[in-house]
Amino acid sequence: MEDTNLTLPSAGKPVPAVNQAYQMASEKLSQIDDILELCRKSGAKCNNAGASKSVVVEYLHQPYVVSLRDAEISSDGNAAVLPIREKLLILHYLLSAKGSPPSGKLITFQELPEGHVYYPTFLKRSVQPLVSNFGSEPRLLLQPAEKLGAKAVELGDASVAITAFPRVPVIIVLWKGDEEFEAGGSILFDAGISDYLPTEDITILCETISW
Repeated sequence: MEDTNLTLPSAGKPVPAVNQAYQMASEKLSQIDDILELCRKSGAKCNNAGASKSVVVEYLHQPYVVSLRDAEISSDGNAAVLPIREKLLILHYLLSAKGSPPSGKLITFQELPEGHVYYPTFLKRSVQPLVSNFGSEPRLLLQPAEKLGAKAVELGDASVAITAFPRVPVIIVLWKGDEEFEAGGSILFDAGISDYLPTEDITILCETISW
Protein backbone atom coordinates (compact mmCIF):
# COMPACT_ATOMS: atom_id res chain seq x y z
CA MET A 1 0.00 0.00 0.00
CA GLU A 2 1.26 3.46 -0.82
CA ASP A 3 0.69 5.06 2.59
CA THR A 4 3.45 3.68 4.77
CA ASN A 5 1.96 5.44 7.80
CA LEU A 6 -1.22 3.40 7.82
CA THR A 7 -1.91 1.80 11.17
CA LEU A 8 -3.66 -1.48 11.68
CA PRO A 9 -7.17 -0.84 13.03
CA SER A 10 -7.94 -2.32 16.41
CA ALA A 11 -9.95 -5.52 16.22
CA GLY A 12 -10.75 -8.72 18.02
CA LYS A 13 -10.24 -8.95 21.76
CA PRO A 14 -9.98 -5.69 23.76
CA VAL A 15 -6.54 -4.97 25.21
CA PRO A 16 -7.19 -6.45 28.71
CA ALA A 17 -8.38 -9.68 27.10
CA VAL A 18 -5.32 -9.80 24.85
CA ASN A 19 -3.08 -9.32 27.87
CA GLN A 20 -4.87 -12.12 29.69
CA ALA A 21 -4.58 -14.42 26.67
CA TYR A 22 -0.89 -13.59 26.44
CA GLN A 23 -0.39 -14.46 30.09
CA MET A 24 -2.16 -17.79 29.65
CA ALA A 25 -0.08 -18.63 26.58
CA SER A 26 3.08 -17.61 28.44
CA GLU A 27 2.31 -20.02 31.27
CA LYS A 28 1.69 -22.90 28.84
CA LEU A 29 4.92 -22.16 26.99
CA SER A 30 6.93 -22.13 30.22
CA GLN A 31 5.78 -25.69 30.94
CA ILE A 32 7.28 -27.10 27.74
CA ASP A 33 10.35 -29.22 28.46
CA ASP A 34 11.04 -30.82 25.08
CA ILE A 35 12.35 -27.91 23.02
CA LEU A 36 13.52 -30.18 20.21
CA GLU A 37 9.99 -31.54 19.79
CA LEU A 38 8.60 -28.00 19.79
CA CYS A 39 11.04 -27.06 17.05
CA ARG A 40 10.25 -30.17 15.04
CA LYS A 41 6.55 -29.44 15.07
CA SER A 42 6.76 -25.70 14.43
CA GLY A 43 9.82 -25.35 12.22
CA ALA A 44 11.42 -23.04 14.81
CA LYS A 45 15.13 -23.31 15.55
CA CYS A 46 16.70 -23.95 18.93
CA ASN A 47 18.60 -20.91 20.14
CA ASN A 48 22.01 -21.83 21.49
CA ALA A 49 22.98 -18.28 22.35
CA GLY A 50 23.35 -17.90 26.08
CA ALA A 51 21.86 -20.12 28.75
CA SER A 52 18.26 -19.07 28.13
CA LYS A 53 15.65 -21.59 27.13
CA SER A 54 14.57 -20.07 23.82
CA VAL A 55 13.82 -20.67 20.14
CA VAL A 56 14.01 -18.57 16.98
CA VAL A 57 10.92 -18.52 14.78
CA GLU A 58 10.36 -16.81 11.43
CA TYR A 59 7.29 -14.59 11.33
CA LEU A 60 6.50 -12.68 8.14
CA HIS A 61 10.04 -13.02 6.83
CA GLN A 62 11.67 -11.83 10.06
CA PRO A 63 13.33 -13.90 12.80
CA TYR A 64 12.20 -13.51 16.42
CA VAL A 65 13.71 -14.96 19.58
CA VAL A 66 11.10 -16.40 21.91
CA SER A 67 12.01 -17.17 25.52
CA LEU A 68 10.11 -20.22 26.70
CA ARG A 69 10.75 -19.24 30.30
CA ASP A 70 8.82 -15.96 30.26
CA ALA A 71 7.49 -15.71 26.66
CA GLU A 72 9.56 -12.61 26.05
CA ILE A 73 9.84 -11.99 22.30
CA SER A 74 12.73 -9.97 20.95
CA SER A 75 13.88 -9.09 17.49
CA ASP A 76 16.80 -10.90 15.91
CA GLY A 77 18.68 -8.71 13.47
CA ASN A 78 16.56 -5.90 12.06
CA ALA A 79 13.13 -7.26 12.89
CA ALA A 80 10.64 -4.65 14.06
CA VAL A 81 9.18 -4.52 17.57
CA LEU A 82 5.82 -6.27 17.52
CA PRO A 83 2.52 -5.21 19.09
CA ILE A 84 1.16 -7.61 21.69
CA ARG A 85 -1.45 -9.25 19.48
CA GLU A 86 1.22 -10.23 16.96
CA LYS A 87 3.36 -11.57 19.78
CA LEU A 88 0.33 -13.59 20.83
CA LEU A 89 0.10 -14.99 17.30
CA ILE A 90 3.66 -16.26 17.64
CA LEU A 91 2.97 -17.88 21.00
CA HIS A 92 -0.22 -19.51 19.71
CA TYR A 93 1.64 -20.81 16.68
CA LEU A 94 4.32 -22.44 18.82
CA LEU A 95 1.72 -23.93 21.17
CA SER A 96 -0.64 -25.13 18.44
CA ALA A 97 1.85 -26.55 15.93
CA LYS A 98 1.29 -30.27 15.39
CA GLY A 99 4.05 -30.84 12.87
CA SER A 100 1.72 -32.22 10.22
CA PRO A 101 2.99 -32.08 6.61
CA PRO A 102 1.37 -29.86 3.96
CA SER A 103 -1.83 -31.37 2.60
CA GLY A 104 -1.29 -30.09 -0.92
CA LYS A 105 -4.89 -28.87 -0.97
CA LEU A 106 -5.90 -25.20 -0.86
CA ILE A 107 -9.02 -24.05 0.98
CA THR A 108 -10.87 -20.77 1.45
CA PHE A 109 -11.49 -19.05 4.75
CA GLN A 110 -15.11 -20.26 4.85
CA GLU A 111 -13.84 -23.85 4.94
CA LEU A 112 -11.97 -23.30 8.20
CA PRO A 113 -13.58 -24.36 11.50
CA GLU A 114 -16.12 -21.61 12.32
CA GLY A 115 -14.90 -19.76 9.24
CA HIS A 116 -18.44 -18.63 8.47
CA VAL A 117 -18.58 -16.91 11.87
CA TYR A 118 -15.47 -14.81 11.31
CA TYR A 119 -15.90 -14.39 7.53
CA PRO A 120 -17.63 -10.94 7.52
CA THR A 121 -14.78 -9.49 9.60
CA PHE A 122 -12.19 -11.37 7.55
CA LEU A 123 -13.65 -10.06 4.29
CA LYS A 124 -13.87 -6.47 5.49
CA ARG A 125 -10.49 -6.22 7.18
CA SER A 126 -8.31 -8.59 5.16
CA VAL A 127 -9.64 -9.00 1.61
CA GLN A 128 -11.35 -5.70 0.83
CA PRO A 129 -8.30 -3.50 1.61
CA LEU A 130 -6.29 -5.53 -0.90
CA VAL A 131 -8.98 -5.32 -3.56
CA SER A 132 -9.46 -1.59 -2.99
CA ASN A 133 -5.76 -0.84 -3.36
CA PHE A 134 -4.69 -3.34 -6.02
CA GLY A 135 -7.88 -4.39 -7.82
CA SER A 136 -7.35 -2.06 -10.78
CA GLU A 137 -3.75 -3.25 -11.24
CA PRO A 138 -3.29 -6.55 -9.39
CA ARG A 139 0.35 -6.93 -10.37
CA LEU A 140 1.22 -3.89 -8.26
CA LEU A 141 0.74 -6.26 -5.31
CA LEU A 142 3.91 -8.14 -6.16
CA GLN A 143 6.48 -5.52 -5.19
CA PRO A 144 5.22 -4.64 -1.68
CA ALA A 145 4.56 -8.31 -1.00
CA GLU A 146 8.23 -9.05 -1.59
CA LYS A 147 8.99 -7.28 1.70
CA LEU A 148 7.23 -10.19 3.39
CA GLY A 149 9.26 -12.72 1.43
CA ALA A 150 6.37 -13.42 -0.95
CA LYS A 151 6.75 -15.41 -4.15
CA ALA A 152 4.51 -15.03 -7.19
CA VAL A 153 2.22 -17.97 -8.00
CA GLU A 154 -0.01 -18.64 -11.00
CA LEU A 155 -3.52 -17.95 -9.76
CA GLY A 156 -6.01 -15.24 -10.76
CA ASP A 157 -4.63 -12.13 -12.45
CA ALA A 158 -1.93 -11.81 -9.78
CA SER A 159 -1.16 -13.86 -6.71
CA VAL A 160 1.55 -14.31 -4.10
CA ALA A 161 2.42 -16.95 -1.54
CA ILE A 162 3.64 -15.62 1.82
CA THR A 163 5.22 -17.89 4.41
CA ALA A 164 3.68 -16.29 7.48
CA PHE A 165 5.20 -18.94 9.76
CA PRO A 166 7.46 -21.88 8.78
CA ARG A 167 4.42 -24.18 8.43
CA VAL A 168 1.80 -21.57 7.46
CA PRO A 169 1.68 -20.40 3.84
CA VAL A 170 -0.87 -17.70 3.02
CA ILE A 171 -1.82 -17.19 -0.64
CA ILE A 172 -3.35 -13.91 -1.82
CA VAL A 173 -5.21 -13.97 -5.14
CA LEU A 174 -6.53 -10.93 -7.02
CA TRP A 175 -8.70 -10.55 -10.09
CA LYS A 176 -8.59 -7.32 -12.08
CA GLY A 177 -11.73 -5.21 -12.32
CA ASP A 178 -13.00 -3.81 -15.62
CA GLU A 179 -16.14 -2.29 -17.08
CA GLU A 180 -17.96 -5.60 -16.94
CA PHE A 181 -16.72 -7.15 -13.69
CA GLU A 182 -15.75 -5.73 -10.34
CA ALA A 183 -12.29 -6.43 -8.98
CA GLY A 184 -12.13 -9.38 -6.62
CA GLY A 185 -9.80 -11.16 -4.27
CA SER A 186 -9.38 -14.16 -2.04
CA ILE A 187 -6.95 -15.51 0.53
CA LEU A 188 -6.26 -19.23 0.45
CA PHE A 189 -4.62 -21.61 2.90
CA ASP A 190 -3.27 -25.13 3.03
CA ALA A 191 -6.05 -27.38 4.28
CA GLY A 192 -3.92 -28.28 7.31
CA ILE A 193 -3.56 -24.73 8.63
CA SER A 194 -5.83 -25.48 11.59
CA ASP A 195 -3.07 -27.77 12.87
CA TYR A 196 -1.06 -24.61 13.45
CA LEU A 197 -3.44 -21.74 14.27
CA PRO A 198 -7.05 -21.39 15.41
CA THR A 199 -9.40 -19.58 13.05
CA GLU A 200 -9.55 -16.38 15.09
CA ASP A 201 -5.78 -16.08 14.92
CA ILE A 202 -5.83 -16.73 11.18
CA THR A 203 -8.18 -13.75 10.88
CA ILE A 204 -5.73 -11.50 12.74
CA LEU A 205 -2.77 -12.86 10.77
CA CYS A 206 -4.40 -12.09 7.40
CA GLU A 207 -5.47 -8.64 8.58
CA THR A 208 -1.89 -7.91 9.63
CA ILE A 209 -0.54 -9.07 6.26
CA SER A 210 -3.06 -6.97 4.33
CA TRP A 211 -2.43 -3.78 6.24
